[in-house]
Amino acid sequence: MDIITGMRTFCAVAQQKSFVNAASLLGISPALTSKYIGQLEDRLGVRLLNRTTRSLSLTEQGSRYFNRCQELIAQFDALEASVQEAQTAPKGHLRLSAPRALGEAFLMPVISDFLDEYPNITVEVHLSDRFVNIVEEGFDLAVRVGVLQDSALVARKLSSLNIVLCAAPEYLEWAGTPHTPEDLSQHRCIIDSIFKGGATWPFWVNGKKTTVVVSGRATVNSANACRDMALRGVGIIRAPDHVVAEDIAAGRLKPLLNSFVHSDFGIYAIYPHSQYLATKTRLLVDFLVMRFSDQGELVAPNA
Repeated sequence: MDIITGMRTFCAVAQQKSFVNAASLLGISPALTSKYIGQLEDRLGVRLLNRTTRSLSLTEQGSRYFNRCQELIAQFDALEASVQEAQTAPKGHLRLSAPRALGEAFLMPVISDFLDEYPNITVEVHLSDRFVNIVEEGFDLAVRVGVLQDSALVARKLSSLNIVLCAAPEYLEWAGTPHTPEDLSQHRCIIDSIFKGGATWPFWVNGKKTTVVVSGRATVNSANACRDMALRGVGIIRAPDHVVAEDIAAGRLKPLLNSFVHSDFGIYAIYPHSQYLATKTRLLVDFLVMRFSDQGELVAPNA
C-alpha cells in the first residue's frame, strides 16, 4: 500500500462511516479496506478509528488527520490534473455563478466566445442575485459585483463599475428634480436590498464621503426589478449603469446627482484558493479578465 492509497481509503471510511460502504465506493473488498487502514495506523503509530461491532468513529488524532488528508488529496489530484491537462486540449465541466443583470448584459456573450475557444470545456452558468457559497455549493468560480471584502477566497478584478441614480421623466415632472443628496429625503426611492447598506446611499459632498438615508414604498432584491419600477414612475433608483444604460440613452430614464454619486464598486472573479488551480478554471478567469478589460470601465452614456 502506498501512502496516497492509504489516505484515500481512510478518507472514504471516515466519510462513509462504514468499511463496507467505503469499499464499495473505492471498488475494493471490505477486507482490503480494513487491511489498508491497519497498515496506515501502523505507519503512523496511532489509532485513527474507534471500531465496535455497531459503530465506527474517528479518534481525536483521526479527526485531525482526516481534515489534513482531504486538503492534501485535493492538492495532489489538482497537481496531477494540471500536468495531464498541459499535454492535452483543456477539457472538463465548469460551474459558474453570477448576478442576473450582469450575466444577461455582459457575461453570456463572453461565455459563448469561451466555449468557441475551448470546445472540450462545458460551462454551467447559474444567474441569480443570491449570494452563493461557492465552496459548499460546488461552484468553480463566481462573478460578483460590489466592494471587495476580506475573504479566504481569491479575487481578480475584472472591471470598475459605475453606479447611477436615475428616474423616469414622468416621475420628475410630478415630484421635481433633486439637486443635492439631501433633497432625496423629499422623494420616493426604490431600494435595492442587494446593495450593502440598503436604504443608506453613499455620496461625495465637498470632497468627503457622506451617506443619506432614503425611504420609499418599494424594496426589492433585483436590479432589473428596480429598473422596471423606475420606468413606471414609482421613484428614484440607485443601480449599476449596465442595468439602465439603454434606458438613459433612449431618454426613458434621466440620470441624477452625477457629481455627487459615490462608487468604489468593482466586478470580480472569485474562486477558492488552491495552490494548483484547475486549468479549466484558470482559462476561464483569464478569458474573463481579457474580455472585461477590452470593454474598459462599464459606464452608462450621459443623457
